[in-house]
Amino acid sequence: MQVQSMNFKARATEKLADVRLQSTLKKVKGNFIDKRAKAIKQLDDFEGTRDAAVAIRDKVLSNLDVWLEAFEKKAMSRGATVYWAENAEEVNRLVIEIAKRHNCKKAIKAKSMVSEETALNDALSAAGVTPIETDLGEYVVQISNSTPSHIIAPIVHLSKEEVSELFEKVHHLPRKTDITEMTHEARGILRPHFLDADMGISGGNFFIAETGSVALFSNEGNIRMSTTMPKVHVAISGIEKIVPTLEDFSTLARLLPRSATGQSIANYVSLLTGPRAPGELDGPEHMYFILVDNGRTGLVGSDMQEMLRCIRCGACMNHCPVYHQIGGHAYGWVYPGPMGSVLPPA
Repeated sequence: MQVQSMNFKARATEKLADVRLQSTLKKVKGNFIDKRAKAIKQLDDFEGTRDAAVAIRDKVLSNLDVWLEAFEKKAMSRGATVYWAENAEEVNRLVIEIAKRHNCKKAIKAKSMVSEETALNDALSAAGVTPIETDLGEYVVQISNSTPSHIIAPIVHLSKEEVSELFEKVHHLPRKTDITEMTHEARGILRPHFLDADMGISGGNFFIAETGSVALFSNEGNIRMSTTMPKVHVAISGIEKIVPTLEDFSTLARLLPRSATGQSIANYVSLLTGPRAPGELDGPEHMYFILVDNGRTGLVGSDMQEMLRCIRCGACMNHCPVYHQIGGHAYGWVYPGPMGSVLPPA
């Protein structure tokens, strides 16, 4: 994705004048905020839990190299391969090399914002590997040749009618306007891809050093299918996503879905550790982790280090009055809203 953040003022002016966008944003404005407020009240001590999460993230960042090496050692002991990528080009090169090594022709993708950072889909296509986004929102983004406007709700900028029109155009099926029917249609289109893809690509909400696992949160079953059905699974995430222990992960797991979607827990929480072992029925034959720098180490030890605590819940943009007026595309890069105002320049 090309960086356009330097054109923020011009893009913001354009979005403010977009009547359709303004109408769509008004419909969703209160949904995230109200649900988060209710979910937070379910915790006995929200501020205490959040303070504990800050301590966990600071613990990692103060000895990041130690925890990264611990994760690498444990993941490799469980049969996974761990790679390190300094920049976007290295991420794409590594994924393509893995695909060629295993003769993979189609990659089904769960949501991965880091792959948006690196423009991985374009690189895969150029290398002869067909990428298929399987998160429903990311799928709509892909078939509309667009980019996500929110890190957890990629098509929050689109109305139901716009998605209905897009489905009719792309799927060549009678137009549907009922959300359930539209979802079933997308499911029918995506199902064959799950069955014949030979590579699965995911992000990673957290990488757990104690077990060498990747933790994934989702409200759609696509992540489980994308990571267990293909013969190869590649999990890609930033180096700051390391969590020391499963107990630490459980603390963060109490906060992430509440702040992201207003749920006490996501519909699917997956902890994936290594490739399929002898006697196991599910899982990939080969598992790879790619830990990505792409400018992150430049923040360690700086006055911007706190930004690396971010767990990508999206709450900052959900509460941001500026985001509510202009949407995510005005910010001009992968990460919009308050977090996006910090990350692209850094």
